Amino acid sequence: MSIDRKAAIAAYKERKTTVGIYVVRCVATGEAWVGQAFDLEKVANRIWFTLRQGGHPCRALQAAWNAHGAAGLTFAECERLDEEETSYIRDALLKDRMLHWRSDLNAEAI
Repeated sequence: MSIDRKAAIAAYKERKTTVGIYVVRCVATGEAWVGQAFDLEKVANRIWFTLRQGGHPCRALQAAWNAHGAAGLTFAECERLDEEETSYIRDALLKDRMLHWRSDLNAEAI
């Protein structure tokens, strides 16, 4: 393995992730789905991949994808959370903020 490759792998492992809440919306119907992620920069790719494969666990979101396709759905960050020292505090804060955004946007959970 080359030194450049090793350095790139090390840098990837040491990078900071962005924890937060996101929303996926259907443009045609106005439906919204809210989720939480430990890495907001990667979650959209993961969601779109599972939707393309037809196996997303949220049936309503999968149905919207099947009916309207990729162009019919949008992805947006709702909130980024500050870095927390313990996973317990982070998880409790994510749960609380997820409930807030679901209520605020009248959305289902992903």
